[in-house]
Amino acid sequence: MLQIEQNVSLKNFNTFGVEALAKYFVEINHEDDLVELFMDPQWKQERLLVVGGGSNMLLLNDFDGLVLHVNIRGFEHRIEHNNVYVEAGGGEVWNDLVNFCVAREYAGLENLSLIPGSVGASPIQNIGAYGVELKDVFHSCCAFEIATGTFKTFTNTDCKFGYRESVFKNELKGQYIIVSVKFLLSLIANVNLRYGAIEQELTNRGITAPTIKDVSQVVSHIRVSKLPDPSTIGNAGSFFKNPVITQAEFETVHAKFPDIVNYPAGDGYVKLAAGWLIEQCGWKGKIIGNTGTWKNQALVLVNHGGATGREVYNLSSQIIDSVYTKFGVTLQREVNIIN
Repeated sequence: MLQIEQNVSLKNFNTFGVEALAKYFVEINHEDDLVELFMDPQWKQERLLVVGGGSNMLLLNDFDGLVLHVNIRGFEHRIEHNNVYVEAGGGEVWNDLVNFCVAREYAGLENLSLIPGSVGASPIQNIGAYGVELKDVFHSCCAFEIATGTFKTFTNTDCKFGYRESVFKNELKGQYIIVSVKFLLSLIANVNLRYGAIEQELTNRGITAPTIKDVSQVVSHIRVSKLPDPSTIGNAGSFFKNPVITQAEFETVHAKFPDIVNYPAGDGYVKLAAGWLIEQCGWKGKIIGNTGTWKNQALVLVNHGGATGREVYNLSSQIIDSVYTKFGVTLQREVNIIN
């Protein structure tokens, strides 16, 4: 029997650690729990917030509706020739999945080591880091359709992945709950070392023929050196997307700022480093009230203790205004804002 709780604190269900109350709260441990829950028409009418690890959201207020915590666990894997299919429950911790695969030498996820959050949230955001995005290793996912009470499989194409985007953030937002994700990995390692920081750290360690375990360890080391641990200081990782602008727009800003950090984004577009832009505006390590930016990475906003979601949001607005004033570039929030 499902337990529906009332007036539940969400402080431990968001990595920013901001205090907010859920009017109703339920934990889903099996996909059948979803069928049972939504057989009651009340829950189809309530406002719904689905949370996994709570690592990519900012709560501005108490949530006047039902908070549904996905806690579906388990791994399955099978090998076909050199292909490996790994399926993970939506409630699994993302980095536990990465470690599961790296330990078995299933290649493809190693650059995505130590990204906070749950497996079920990973397709929604099309998570990515160090030259790899989820879409590069995604096979399919199983999702529960709230309106019909049925399950549907989404292929890579169905998900319409973009830069930190998917169909689940756009036209299908709020209509489905992801219960499991299947990945297509390989027994043949083709390590991706495109990011200079990875190559540099491998060189520092004297590694010339890196394995996927080496890459995973190096990526984890880099992330730990740059990013704060949410268990000790509230944060949601990178708060802003790296802006993508046209080549013409880039040439204008590059003429004024020749040192601007940039990467080719294909088809006449250029990606800028949001962290660099923010740092140039003097925000790195700045503390305002109970909030601030992280001392080692200006892209990360932090809760130094006791900050409200609204305070963090207001800080992000100041940063957006500051970057636009200096560079003429508009930053977009990567974190989901829950009002």
